[in-house]
Amino acid sequence: MKAVILARVSTTRQEEEGHSLPAQIRRLQEYAKRKDFEIAETFSFSESAGGKIRKKFEEVMNYLKTHKDVKVLLCENVDRATRNFKDAVDLDEMRKNEGLEIHFVQDGFFINKNASGNQMFMWEAKVFIAKQYLNRLSDDVKRSNEQKLQNKQWIGKAPIGYINVLAPNGDKDIMPDPLRSHLVVKIFEMYATGSYSTQKIKEEMDKLGLKSNMADPKPLSKSQIFHTLNNPFYYGVMRVNGQLYPHRYQPIISQILFNRVRDVFKGYKKQPYRYGCKPFVFRALLKCAECGCLISGEEKKGQYIYYSCSNYKKVHKQRIYVKEKDLFLPIQKVFKKIENKLSDQRIKDLIEDLKKTEKSKTVFSTVSLESLRKDYDLYAERRSNAFDKYMDGELAKDIYEKKMLEYDTKQANITTEMKNYQEADAEFYITISLLLGLAQRAYNLFESSEPHEKRAIVNFLLQNCKLDGKNLKFELKTPFNRVLQANSSYSGLPR
Repeated sequence: MKAVILARVSTTRQEEEGHSLPAQIRRLQEYAKRKDFEIAETFSFSESAGGKIRKKFEEVMNYLKTHKDVKVLLCENVDRATRNFKDAVDLDEMRKNEGLEIHFVQDGFFINKNASGNQMFMWEAKVFIAKQYLNRLSDDVKRSNEQKLQNKQWIGKAPIGYINVLAPNGDKDIMPDPLRSHLVVKIFEMYATGSYSTQKIKEEMDKLGLKSNMADPKPLSKSQIFHTLNNPFYYGVMRVNGQLYPHRYQPIISQILFNRVRDVFKGYKKQPYRYGCKPFVFRALLKCAECGCLISGEEKKGQYIYYSCSNYKKVHKQRIYVKEKDLFLPIQKVFKKIENKLSDQRIKDLIEDLKKTEKSKTVFSTVSLESLRKDYDLYAERRSNAFDKYMDGELAKDIYEKKMLEYDTKQANITTEMKNYQEADAEFYITISLLLGLAQRAYNLFESSEPHEKRAIVNFLLQNCKLDGKNLKFELKTPFNRVLQANSSYSGLPR
């Protein structure tokens, strides 16, 4: 009679206690030899038999259904075959309808179509016990995870950019990956500019050699980059079941940078991507001043680029074409003015001027910080009161631990928010200085740059770009509009 062997382990502990897959298979082969069974196929796998779909188990069932000459299934015991009632029902249906004979070697019994009441009782009782065992394991895992959250520990594998390590005391720990963390930071920095899509970032990371932290490292996919950009772990908070909890590991980015990425995702600062390989500087950046439709670019004779209104609303009687190089003229003119006016002293004066206009914002920031400090102190007092009640026996341990976790999370969020205010205040004027320094070199940068770089400069310095006939109009973004003591709207080509 032909038989199939089914061997399974679900934990490392089972491997260590002599229930390893090779050990199970050897014992089942010896049993088959004693019973004069011919082994037709052997299935072995390491996975939980819990609520997840057991693909390997389904393979076994499909094999038995398609090989009618195989009538025996060999398992070490009941919980090697099933720990849930659905699998038990499937096996029982095959026992009754297909004549399957199931042997549980270690448990010392088997069931077939003619099984006695006593045999079926043992089968059903073993299935129930196996299910209860799985439920207890699930409860243990939940309690263990709750304790880890209480200790600000991550539950699973470290995300890319971090590695799992053993601390000197033997405890599990997580630290920034010296080979990958700087590249993960670069992913955030690139996307926060609004000039890079996930596809463009993927291409750049492929060039730099960034690969996953799996056993078989592979280049990151677009979806992996997307999930990385959405993961708050990198600034000090871990997301578990939709909830955010502070963790104890070293952040590799600031929450300010993470929030900038969130803004780009929401579309607040996202800049149109350079579609395909056509080097159109103004693609999706220009609108028609008359009808509001997008201005589209097209290439002529492989070297000349022209722009015209798409005329989607059918407003124009004929299309007016403008050469791309002609659209550069008013922009270059303005950049040249900026360069002439932006001396080092002028940059210093502008920053002082900004300090005066930003004074009210500074007052608001100070008031907000004071409010946050009060909230932080409030939760510190609640922690102290909860501890006193716990020590006096007025508060149950599980409620106390949940309250401590809640207060820890609240305080961590408040600390992060306070840090954001302080970092933003400290970095604001340094950032403005760097931006003005870039504007000071805008003309030379624009002249010497490639089309996609010209596009980034235009997007960085200009806003509300419109084409009125053949006349390009635009505004300088703040604070660059303060550089020129004239109108912030410019026009170039005559009609």
